[in-house]
Amino acid sequence: MIVAGLDMGVQNVKVVLLKDRKILSRGLAPSGFEPEKAVEKAFQEALEKAEVAFSDIQHITATGVGVELAPKFDSKISVVSADARAAVYLHPSARTVIDVGAEESRVINCDEKGSVLDFALNDRCAAGAGAFLEAMARALEVKLEEMGALSLKAKGTTSISATCVIFGESDVVSLIHKQEPKHEIARAIYDALAERIVSMVHRVGLKPDVILVGGVARDIGFAAALKRKLGTEIVIPENPEYAGALGAALYAVENLGGR
Repeated sequence: MIVAGLDMGVQNVKVVLLKDRKILSRGLAPSGFEPEKAVEKAFQEALEKAEVAFSDIQHITATGVGVELAPKFDSKISVVSADARAAVYLHPSARTVIDVGAEESRVINCDEKGSVLDFALNDRCAAGAGAFLEAMARALEVKLEEMGALSLKAKGTTSISATCVIFGESDVVSLIHKQEPKHEIARAIYDALAERIVSMVHRVGLKPDVILVGGVARDIGFAAALKRKLGTEIVIPENPEYAGALGAALYAVENLGGR
């Protein structure tokens, strides 16, 4: 039994193929302005890697902030529910799921079956998501992919505001003018985002184990800052950006009567 999970993200469309609850392959394509083409490209990559045909897929479940733009699916599931299912699949003892994406972040408490018990969203301000890091990297005039390693050199001598992207950029510019070292500013940027996420964790309660998914989970600067602010270990699975698509695929299995 082959099923697919389709995650319609703001920046990227992700696809995960499962066969008998085991991951066959993954595919990814930039979302762009033509979602149908992005979905086609993501599926093509996943199908080629798995060496199967689209007709072999028995059920497609869609999720993501752009789920209504998905051109083809048999069922859909919320990102929160998809994240919870994926978290327990990837790390069976996971009970707190943190997902930081490009424009939205979420913290979820779940049980051992991957059912959602409580959750908190940060979907109204980019200051609590990956877009904040992109804006701050531009203000700091460093590449985003280099900012994480840069921040690890810092001791934590300064801070910035994370209440708003605009205020954050203003703080960064002020610190640059004061000739504050770039690595210290970089750490302050990550600390600010981590503090926003930690406040969401406190709203739902911290239950170990904690698992971090979403595209920002790949950023070593953010992962280090979140660990500092939470004061606990954090599990980061391989391919964390595919968690939503994986959870959707697991829901597709359920729709077909599998476990």
